[in-house]
Order: sequence, then structure tokens, then C-alpha cells
Amino acid sequence: MTDHQKFYRKLILPFCSIGLGLVLAAGLQGQTSQPAKTASKPDQAQNAERNDTTNKRISPQEAQELFSQVDQILKFASKDSDLPIKREVKRRLTNRDEVVAYLEKSMREDKSAQRVQRSELVLKKFGLLPRDFTLSSFLVALLREQIAGFYDPKTKTMNLLDWVPLDQQRPVLAHELTHALQDQSFNLDKWMKAGDEDIDKKKEITPADIVADETDEVKEAVVEGQAETVMLDYVLAGSGKSVADAPEVIDALDADMMAGSSDSVEFKSAPIFLKESLTFPYRYGVKFVTAVLKDEGKQKAFADVFSNPPRITRQIMEPQTYLSGETITPLPLPDFKQDFKDYERFDLGAIGEFDVSMLIDQYASVDESKRMYPNWRGGYYYSVLPKGSPSAPLGLLYVSRWANAEKAQEFGAIYAKALTQRYKEVKDTGDSSDDLAKLETLTGKHSWQTEDGAVVIEVEADTVMVAESLDSAATDALERDVFSAVSGK
Repeated sequence: MTDHQKFYRKLILPFCSIGLGLVLAAGLQGQTSQPAKTASKPDQAQNAERNDTTNKRISPQEAQELFSQVDQILKFASKDSDLPIKREVKRRLTNRDEVVAYLEKSMREDKSAQRVQRSELVLKKFGLLPRDFTLSSFLVALLREQIAGFYDPKTKTMNLLDWVPLDQQRPVLAHELTHALQDQSFNLDKWMKAGDEDIDKKKEITPADIVADETDEVKEAVVEGQAETVMLDYVLAGSGKSVADAPEVIDALDADMMAGSSDSVEFKSAPIFLKESLTFPYRYGVKFVTAVLKDEGKQKAFADVFSNPPRITRQIMEPQTYLSGETITPLPLPDFKQDFKDYERFDLGAIGEFDVSMLIDQYASVDESKRMYPNWRGGYYYSVLPKGSPSAPLGLLYVSRWANAEKAQEFGAIYAKALTQRYKEVKDTGDSSDDLAKLETLTGKHSWQTEDGAVVIEVEADTVMVAESLDSAATDALERDVFSAVSGK
């Protein structure tokens, strides 16, 4: 479920600092003797400055002073990451109108923007977005609100924003200049695109294609996690600490990002899935990088991870699985072409550990998600529309594999109980007498009728299959194909 993430990454992420967390950075600067030696201001004053984009802008003199510090902060970032400085970084000050024009131009020109509608409908089908939500306009509004600075790998330029308070600019520089160093050594644009094949254009889908669908999210987390680590090290430098030995700082950053500042109107109003998606590369990325840093050292955490990056979100969320070299066998796939012979393919992709955590967050609770998601062992979705009926409800196949049968049964129950949240009408078809509100585990095959058609959930061994809004012929074919594939028969 990554089309929307590819969209906003290609608009401007991961080459921008988001405003969430900068209040924390400024606060840390005030508590320590930083190279920049600036005192933090109360949150209310900072937020007032950030909101007042008409009267409170960086003056030419302040901009000149800031630009003069770029090389100093670049040297800090290089020493902190061991990524070499190969050339000078261009720098410029830009205003909000220019940034908005940049976003709108990128949106018009980027083919990924055309895929957002598909992603939006799938997310709504899973219940991760409200039915009346408009994703594309929200993403642009959110980025407009949250961007605090960005490094443009095409022009090799560090862009500072004239409405961001001066005392927050230096942490932004530490973050963004890390991107410049990454780009100088590894060509960020090329590295991010490597292996990023458009799965929608492939006629035959393989298990490897499903695994590769998480590549964008994972690479974002590496790139942003490194930049967040350097930023936090910069603001901690005067205290003699680093983020590797100050886990409380990461916890504070995590809480700060998810809470949002008082002026983060768009972010605060966002569905939980979008909040988590936007902050995932920062929050989980910095935890991943610091875990590798403490276990394997600076070379492994920065330069080496570019040549041997993690492949799935599980490795970001649980760094020890990356460090130990854990391998998750890709799920076998049914014969989509044959089983969906009466349907047109709409969208498909991975349901990784991060996506599962969001489903359980939405369907149950954050605590339940934390308990369950480490037991994820694979998943994908395949959505379709009936041939000749483009206005029909979106059909969905979702297959999920778990560490053992017990966890599969628990997830099956979580998914089934959430049907009443996602549909207005949920009726027992007669072969299931379950009280959904009291369901704790689910085994075997169960079905319900909704306003969008049938929902079938089947749990066998460690695998859960969900079929929604499909006819009985397709559902039966998929049932035989999915479970024979996973059993190897």
C-alpha cells in the first residue's frame, strides 16, 4: 500500500525536514551549549513565529549569517557520519510561494500523482481512510504545512525557507546537509530509484515483485534515519552526548512527532495511517540507524547500509532482524490471471509489517498492534473491478502469513471484528454464528454479507485469506489456489 508514499516522496520527500520535531530540536539546543549557541523560545512563541509568514521572515543579514555557517555544519555532519565532503554545497533562501509552486509543478509532472486515486480507494477499502477523504489535496496541504527545508538532488542545492525561525534553521541544516553528503557519495536520486520497477506495468507478478514493493519505504527510512541521527547529534553536541547513548531523546522525538505542534493543523486532522506513514521514515529510521550504530559502528550504520540496505519494513521496525540476516520467504502467489478471469486488475502490492501494524492500530489498539505485528511473516493484496462494471465496489484479495497458527487465528479475529467499523451493514450469512464483538480467535472459513457484497475470511495453519466484494466463483478459485500454494500441494 505504498502508492501515496511514492507520490509524496517524489514530490519532495525524503529530501526535506518536516516541521514536526523541530520544536524538540530547538528545545534541546536551549538546554545544551551547541555549536550554534542559540537559546530556545517557549513553544507558543515559536509557533507564533512559524505561523506569521507575512511579517516574520529571515532578513538578508540573517540569511547571510546562516549561509556562512553551512560549511561549518557540513563538516560536523561529515565527521558525525564519516561520509566525506566531495564538493561545496550550493545554498539558497526561498519563500513559501516558490515552495508551493515547486510542489504543484512536481504534482502535475509526476506520473506517481496519477496513481494516488488507486491508492486512495484501496486504503478506503481497508478502512484506513474515511470514505469521503481526498488524499491528493491533503498530501500537498500537509507538505506545505510541514516542510522546513529541503535539499534538491537535481540541482545539488540546499534550500532554506525564509519563514522558519532562525533558531530552528541550524538543526534543519544538519539534517539536510547529511542528505547532501549521502548524495555526493551515493547519488541519492539514482539509489532511490534502483530496483524501483513499476509493479503496475508488469503482466506477470512474482513473489519477488511483492517483496520489492516495500523498497521505497525502507530506503526512505535509511536516508531520513541517518539525517535525523546527525541532526540530534548536532543539537546534543554541547552536552557531550550523542543520540546513540541518549535513548530518551529518541523517545521524546517519537512522542513530539506524533503529537504535532499546535500549528500543525493538517497533521493533527490526519487519519492515523497518514500520520504514521509520514513520520515512519523519521521515527523508525532514526531507531534503525542508532541500533545499527551501537551494534556495528558508524561505517555499517552510514556508508555500508547503502550497499546492503534493508529490504522490508520489518527490518526497519525490528533492526535485529536486519543485523542477524533474517530471511522471510516470500509468499507464493495464486494464478491471478485465471482466478480473476472475470475481473480487471486495479491495484496490488505488499502488506508489510508496517502496514499490518496500521491495520491493527485502526481495527483494535496500539497496544494490540505492538503485541501482534512482530509475528508478521508476509502479506499482499490484489484489488480488482468486474469487467465492464467500473462503478462496482472494489474487489479485494488479502493474504497474510503469521509466525504460527495461533497468531493467524488472532489476526483473523481482529480483521473480522473490524468489519462493523468498515461497513454499515454486516450480516451473518448463516454458516457463521460468531458474535463479532466477543471474537478472540477465528479458524476455518467464515462469511458475512455487506452493502458491498460478501466478505469471506478463512484461516488455515499460519495463513489468513480475505476475499471482499468478489463473486463466489472467484472466491472459491482463490481459496483453492491460495491454500494449495502455501501448503505446497
